[in-house]
Parts: sequence; C-alpha cells; structure tokens
Amino acid sequence: MTTTSPTKTATSTLLQNQWHRATWAEYMALRDDPSPERIRLAFNDGWLWVTMGAEGISHAAVSDLFVMILSFWAIQHSDRAFSSLGRCLLERAEVRASAPDLVLYVGPDYPQWQRGEPRRIDLNQTRVPDLVGEISDTTLASDLDEKKHLYAALGIPEYWVVDVRGQRVFAFLLQENGEYLACDTSQALTGLPIALLDETLQRLAQGTNTSAAAWLSQQMTNLGQEQP
Repeated sequence: MTTTSPTKTATSTLLQNQWHRATWAEYMALRDDPSPERIRLAFNDGWLWVTMGAEGISHAAVSDLFVMILSFWAIQHSDRAFSSLGRCLLERAEVRASAPDLVLYVGPDYPQWQRGEPRRIDLNQTRVPDLVGEISDTTLASDLDEKKHLYAALGIPEYWVVDVRGQRVFAFLLQENGEYLACDTSQALTGLPIALLDETLQRLAQGTNTSAAAWLSQQMTNLGQEQP
C-alpha cells in the first residue's frame, strides 16, 4: 500500500507561487508535516502561499552575496550588535507568517533559541526584525505586492526586494500610516545608499559574489571615512 504525505496531497492541489484562501490550521498542517519535501510557506490573514523545492544558481549567488554584505557591514560597525537570521520562520500566531530570505536584528535584543522552544521566531514573544528582504528571481510580483503588505502588517521597519534579473534593489521604510514608502538610504544599515547595492548586483553579473561583496566592503569603508 502506498501512502501520500499530507504535504504532497495539499501542495498538489495548489498552484505554486500563488496565494490561496486557507485557514491558520491548514497552514500549520503544512508547517508541521514531517515529510522531507522542501517547501516554503507564507500566511497573511487567511491567505496561504506555498512554493516547493530549492531556487537556482542565480538566487543562491545573490542570497549569499547579501549575507556577506550584512556581515561586512557588521564588521565595520562592531560597536553595535547585528544578528542575521535569514530564512528563519517569523510567526504572529493565527494571523501572519513568513520566512524571508534576509532577516536582520540590530541591537542586543535579538531572539535566541532556547531548548524546548519551537525553531521559529514568535513575534508575540519578541520584537520584529529591523530589516527583512526577499531575493526575487521568480517571485518579484508577489514580493512587491502580497509579501510587501504582509511585512508592513507585521510592522517591520525596513523591507528590501532584491530583483535578481533586473539587478536592482527596491527598498522601503515603514511610515506612521502603516504603509511602506520607497527610500534611497537604508535605516537599519544607517546611511548605506541603496544605489550602492544596485551597483554591487551589476558587478555580480561580471564576476563572483565574493568579489562583488569585497568591492562593496571597500565602498563601505570609504563611506565611513566620509561621515563625521
């Protein structure tokens, strides 16, 4: 007798990378299914998004590039604590959940896992990250629409959408009215021009992600020397 896992059964009825009506219980059934099948989930007030499998080379190269960027920034600003928790599941129970490609906490009050706790960030117990970002290779439309509304509703101060194919970064800061407004300078990485991130992506097209990150690291050093 052949059995089918709940994950395979549920996801087979859903179109990938599209939002569907669902309950929190249906989201949790997918989240907690023991099947080794690789899926990513997002949930926003009655809407569920599911994607399966790993992204390709371009997504991996850009994702690792931005982790290096955050690391180099932290090294050059060692007077502050920076905790990078990319792809960790963020949840506000019953309402919203997502696992952004980039998750950054700035300051000493970052979440730390304790034995016996779920392996996710409970936003009813800890503050939201200072910055989240999505690496958008095949998901740009959703990341600029539904995911953007999701992160705004969670109250996350800064949101980046990294357009892999367009070699650019859409950066947004949360306003008092609860909506994101495009910005040209990062708030979490204080004073970093978003244009430098765009140029770094363009350099990636001509070399490796490590060489592009090294170039940006030098620009960060120059930027720090220019500031009073």
